[in-house]
Formats: sequence, structure tokens, C-alpha cells
Amino acid sequence: MTDLADTAVLTVQPIPVPESPESADARLFLEMVRIGNAVCLNDAGHDYLREEPEEMLGSWQDQSDWTQLGFAALRGAEVVGVVTMMVSNQPDASTLEFDLMVDPPHRGKGAEELLLAEAEREARERGLAVIQTWTLHRPDRGGARLEPSTGWGSVPADDPQTRFALDSGFTLEQVERNSVFDLSGDFEPVRRMLADALAFAGDDYRPLEWTSPTPAEYVDGFAYALSRMSTDAPAGGLVIDEQHWDAARVERRDARLRAQGLTVSVAAVLHVPSGRIAAYNELAIAEDHTGATQQYGTLVLKEHRGHRLGTIVKCANLLRWRELVPESPRVSTFNAEENRHMLDINEAIGFAPASYAGAWKKVLAL
Repeated sequence: MTDLADTAVLTVQPIPVPESPESADARLFLEMVRIGNAVCLNDAGHDYLREEPEEMLGSWQDQSDWTQLGFAALRGAEVVGVVTMMVSNQPDASTLEFDLMVDPPHRGKGAEELLLAEAEREARERGLAVIQTWTLHRPDRGGARLEPSTGWGSVPADDPQTRFALDSGFTLEQVERNSVFDLSGDFEPVRRMLADALAFAGDDYRPLEWTSPTPAEYVDGFAYALSRMSTDAPAGGLVIDEQHWDAARVERRDARLRAQGLTVSVAAVLHVPSGRIAAYNELAIAEDHTGATQQYGTLVLKEHRGHRLGTIVKCANLLRWRELVPESPRVSTFNAEENRHMLDINEAIGFAPASYAGAWKKVLAL
């Protein structure tokens, strides 16, 4: 017997950015957050990636550096799916990144195709030939596997999100591992690893720590380090636009993090001879400190690799975080499967796989 609700015509509406979650026009934005959380729970099998409306809204309200926009698919009055998009505001931007999320009970009923068409339309109108997206997958799925162009890692070939991406003309370009660290466990191995790494690095490298906002004396150096994430991190077959950072952009970012209600701890390493930041790690959590902590960026600049700086920033920040936010039960992080060095550090610290992400690319005919 056919559910009458499933026969209603699908429509698409732009998602306005409200002033607050309580605003009269906030419904579609709140539905976007709800559906995003439902998709993460369904596809990854855990809620470690959960976001709150206030957290997302603080990011969307300042579009100085990135244009963010979204569309909702409705069947009648019910929101059944959303697509969100990000485009760099730099004049040399060449890609559109998007997340296509359909409420699990409504998958396979046409919303996916409708929302993907919106992403492709938006990209073509902006003259962007490359669109890229990500899918989440549970770690314990058996059956056939699909490997990316890197040859590192794989995702389940029979997951619905995999099949939809392939049927829609996307190629799998990278697999990332989502790993978690138990913040309630024994930290003695972390302390030992930090002490050994500091001794190995020597006097040319000095550890730094701060809680956002970035101290004035480090803003320029942190801007340079953040800019290197787009050039130095493994990207597989993805197209990554180089990001240009200066002190003003760091200050805007700090203001967005504050507007999102986030506590952000940064552990960095200063290369003393040059005065430049050589590595950094960021841990962040929303106002509910009983939720999972998210690791944002971790990077060792290419010219400073081989000195155990990745171990220093990761271990130092975990130790600092336990004192700063003792209520959080775990840290969640993503790393490219081909980034074996960083995964080695994670595994030695005690991170364990929780889920996987597939990174997909499609080149449009403009």
C-alpha cells in the first residue's frame, strides 16, 4: 500500500539564514541541522559528529570568507532532505563543496536527484566545473569494497550513498578515517610520548598553547600556518583551492568560533630560528561540554617534518584539554588514509577507528 505522503510533489526552497534559532524564519535551518545529525547517526553509526543549531548558525551568519547556502527538499510541508554548499570568496576559487543529506526514512524517493541538481546548477551559474562532496560509512560493513584513486582505504561498494555517487557520475578520490580517543582513560602514555618528542625535537622548537582568540603575537604566524593546510595536507585526487590568510582573516575566524559558542584550544610549535609556527593542532567543543570534542586542523608544515612535531601538538593539546574541558568523553578526528605518519601517531596515542568518509569529485560540462 502506497503512503499518500510519498506521492506528494517534491519542491525545493532556499534555506534562509535566521538571526537566531528562535526566529520566525528559522524552521528550514533547524530542519537542516536535524537532518544532518540524523544522517551522521545513520551512516556513521554514532553521534560523535553531532552539531547544535547555535553552533552552525554562528558559522553561517558571517560569510566574509566563504559563501554558504542551502536548499531544502519538501514533500508537501515536510522537509525530507537538504543540500548545503560552500564556495570560497577568493577570486581564484575553482570548486564548490557540498553536503547532500536526505532524512534516512525518505531516501531513494527522488530527493537526492533534486538536491544534486541544485548543487550542479549553482556550480554552473558560478562558472565552477568541479563539485566535491563526502559520504559517511560504518567501519564494520562487509561485502564488496571500493578503493579511491589513491589506493589507500576503501568504502562499502553497496552502501546507498556509494551507489548514488557512482550513478551520478562521481569518482571516489580519497578515504578518510574517523578516529576517536577516550578522554577518560590513562594519559600516562600521552605524557611519555610528549616528553620523548620534545627531547627529540630539541631547542629549535618551542611548544605554544592558547585558547581562542589567537594572541596578538601569534596572529601572523598562525595565519601562515593555516594557509598551508590547503597546500600541505594530503588531498588525494581532490581539487583544493589554495587559501590565502592574513591576520584579519584569523581574527574573523576567531570571531566566528566565538559566535558559534565554541571553546577552542590550540597547541602549536614555534620554530625558534625563523620565528614561524611550524605545527599546530586544534580541539573544539560546543557549549555542551558533555558532548564529543572535535579535532579541527592538525598540520606540520612540510619543511619541518621529521622532528616529531605532530606528536608534540597532539599530545600537548590532549593533556591541556583534559584540564580545560574535563566533562568531554572523547575526541573525534578525521585523517586521510594515505597520511600514514599521522595515523601512526594517532594509533600510538590510543585513537581507534569509529567510521570512514569517502571524498567524491565530479567534473561538470560548463
